[in-house]
Amino acid sequence: MSDLTAVLEATGALAGVGGLGYAKGHAPRVYWSLVGLPVAVGRFTVTYRSTMDVCGLTVQPSRLRAFMARNVARREVQPVPPKVRRVRGTSTGLWVSLRLPAGLEPADVAAASQRLRHAWGVHSVSVVETKPGVVELRMTGYDVLKRVRMPRRIKAGSMAVPVALREDGTAFVRDYRKAPHGLTLGANQSGKSMYQRNLIKGLAKLPVGLVGIDCKRGVEQSSYAPRLSALATTSEEAGALLDVLVTEMEDRFDLLAEYGVSDLWDLPDEVRPVPLVVLVDEIAELFFITSKKDEPARDRSVMQLVRLGQMSRAIGIFLEVCGQRFGSDLGKGATALRAQLTGRVVHRVNDKQTAEMGLGDIAPDAVFAATSIQADRPGVAVAGDTSGGWSRIRTPETSPAEAAAVCREFAHLTPSLPALAPFRPASPAEPITDDAPSLIKPRPVTD
Repeated sequence: MSDLTAVLEATGALAGVGGLGYAKGHAPRVYWSLVGLPVAVGRFTVTYRSTMDVCGLTVQPSRLRAFMARNVARREVQPVPPKVRRVRGTSTGLWVSLRLPAGLEPADVAAASQRLRHAWGVHSVSVVETKPGVVELRMTGYDVLKRVRMPRRIKAGSMAVPVALREDGTAFVRDYRKAPHGLTLGANQSGKSMYQRNLIKGLAKLPVGLVGIDCKRGVEQSSYAPRLSALATTSEEAGALLDVLVTEMEDRFDLLAEYGVSDLWDLPDEVRPVPLVVLVDEIAELFFITSKKDEPARDRSVMQLVRLGQMSRAIGIFLEVCGQRFGSDLGKGATALRAQLTGRVVHRVNDKQTAEMGLGDIAPDAVFAATSIQADRPGVAVAGDTSGGWSRIRTPETSPAEAAAVCREFAHLTPSLPALAPFRPASPAEPITDDAPSLIKPRPVTD
């Protein structure tokens, strides 16, 4: 009987070890919750003070504290590390809130993030300033960008769309109230189109109007026609559409002046125009011309786009510009337009200059991260903002058919705008499925 018990115990132990090994490779959240999190908490608790000391994140105590340590506690005066306020485990990592002592700033902790990562054996450490004097260390126990799983609960506003997953396990939300205009850069096969599909998929569910400018004959945006209020597929159509949008912008400013307010959201609900998001698929196509006679039309289109970027935020018209490269070499007005695009997302690029165009003027430290994105990880990007902060993100895989299906499902939300009616695209035919009836009359087979 004792031999049978020993065999069962050994078999159970082997099965448990094998299950944990399987979970580590195929269910990292489960492995982290069962094994990784307890180990990380123990390592952090035991080595916190020494790790902070060797990483240069301690300061000399105040005179009063040093006096009390020497004369009352009768012990040696030691450097003071940041005070741990809260330790919270998550399904992807460990979050620690720290109160910084006088003499330390969040930049000091951020500079030591790689050393902290190796000291505590976690995959990454991100530093977020939650309020003055308090930072949060967001540690991830494994590579959450390897298999993207968006959080179940995401806080988003009326003009916010969860688009991707950050490296710290939180959702990257494209909030047009905070960053009204955005720029997305990336080489071919970098995941730039995937990012746009996720963005359109989220916007299609909101009560907004979508305006598409796809000068590649509409090959990218035509499938979203049921949800688009307007679509321009050539440079000539884009120029005419931009003129209409500028006129719409001026009419909305007249409405704001009539009610004595300075922002669209201050208008009463019954008179407030619907917000518009203008999606430009390839910005370079608006700048390129084939002959000298096309130059005035090109300059006018660019000027109208710059005007929208400068003034349209207050009246609820937002720009989402996409391209492979965006610099002064495109032509007149390119730099002025780029300066208005505050939200930046840079995927894998072919040269360092493109990364500098997208991130160099707002988050210089992010340029190296953008140029280090591997080619075998499409969808990985670096998102920056005007505050100088940046983070790695990755969009979940979304097929064109899935995004088009969402646009058809929410086609009833497409607003009726008389000014954009001439540019309203025709909805494509419904895709044929296996359950659809055959249009060919069957004929019996005879000898």
